[in-house]
Amino acid sequence: MEKTKTVPKNEKKFKEPNDYRIILLNDNYTTIDFVVDVLMAVFHKNESEANRIMLNVHRKGKGIVGQYPFDIAQTKVEQVHSLARQAEFPLRCIIEEV
Repeated sequence: MEKTKTVPKNEKKFKEPNDYRIILLNDNYTTIDFVVDVLMAVFHKNESEANRIMLNVHRKGKGIVGQYPFDIAQTKVEQVHSLARQAEFPLRCIIEEV
């Protein structure tokens, strides 16, 4: 019986995509209720977690909302900004690489 040799293929190692934090910025005009609604709608936070994040942002001036791959983070930031514009609030958030 003849033995066959297996030649290892050039294995490509794929790197996991970098994660990015979404940071919500405090302002003096956006209502508490609107911020909580946005956190629940865009980031799928429950009401108690949304309230906790909102209070953290209010007290510290900014707060981490979540951590996602870049494309998802960018989409969520665009959703927040779009909702804020529609409601005529200056609510902003930024993306920061982890």
